[in-house]
Amino acid sequence: MLEDHTAPAARLPVQQTSPQPDPRLVPGGPAAAPPAEAAWPESYPEGYAVVDVETTGLAPGDRIVSAAVYRLTARGEVEDHWYTLVNPERDPGPTWLHGLTAEMLADAPVFAEVAGEFAARLAGRVLVAHNAVFDWTMIAREYARASRTAPVEQRLCTILLAKALGLPLPNHKLESLAAYFGVEQRRAHHALDDARVLAEAFRPSLHRAARQRLPLPLLVCRPITEWSDAPPSGGGRTARWGGWRQPKRRPACPYPNPGRFEAGGRLRQGMRVAFSGDTSVDRELLEDQAFEAGLHVASSVSRLTSLLVTNYPEAATGKVTRARELGTPILDEAAFTQLLRDVAPADPGPAGRGAAAAPPVREV
Repeated sequence: MLEDHTAPAARLPVQQTSPQPDPRLVPGGPAAAPPAEAAWPESYPEGYAVVDVETTGLAPGDRIVSAAVYRLTARGEVEDHWYTLVNPERDPGPTWLHGLTAEMLADAPVFAEVAGEFAARLAGRVLVAHNAVFDWTMIAREYARASRTAPVEQRLCTILLAKALGLPLPNHKLESLAAYFGVEQRRAHHALDDARVLAEAFRPSLHRAARQRLPLPLLVCRPITEWSDAPPSGGGRTARWGGWRQPKRRPACPYPNPGRFEAGGRLRQGMRVAFSGDTSVDRELLEDQAFEAGLHVASSVSRLTSLLVTNYPEAATGKVTRARELGTPILDEAAFTQLLRDVAPADPGPAGRGAAAAPPVREV
């Protein structure tokens, strides 16, 4: 089940999707590597682990069914790659997406059996993934289940990097990033091929960032130290479809909306808070903390939104764009987390009486 290619490799060639060379990849093109004599940014990491995992679903209880890692040098050169199937010890989820059936995974190793080799591939490197918060969260949960900690301190999301570079993409799907750099996708949603595609697209992205002296969007990876697969108490129900669970839904906030956040002021119970982009803390955990403090966690930005939390206020995401159109205040994660420590109680005025007295109810 394990596929290991450890022989040193030359730079992974960029594959063209048409007979004509892509002008972005020829010498002097916008994505071309800087000259050999150009100084490489000293702040850039010493190595990267480009990762892709396929899973049984998106919820906290879902499992990894396959994983792949391409190890790259400081300048994005491929060192080796590794791939494994993983027995999720449950149904495989959306087989129509990743193509892995229960029969195919029956004899695969469980995660605890590959955790050591996986860790060796990640150690001392920045984890790179497309929508990195998802891959990192799934990996961290698997290590927590195995009573271990993944040796990853930082991650880099290629969606955030593409946005920071201002790449003219129609959207931020992996296929769009691949097409921009002329990389051929052979098997979408196959962990090994997705990791290969991302490795090929990451190198010119990295060199373009270096040429522009652009700080890389590195985020801290905080490991999960405890885990339990036991169902929560309280009789809560989770929507299911063949093991494919819907994202978490929370009950309505019991407090009235006091309006927009004011710079220099405090957060107040009832404020509507939206989140955009990758966060150093698991997004669901951050949203839980906001909800438990009495804030309304919103899935979109509207005229009623009190503030938007994002680490990339210049990114052209839908939420950031909408917030700027409406004049919605924007805070980064660090500032929001600091304010979350001292949330003011709900306004006890006429609209808030009764509702303000009830503590927020956490969904179970």
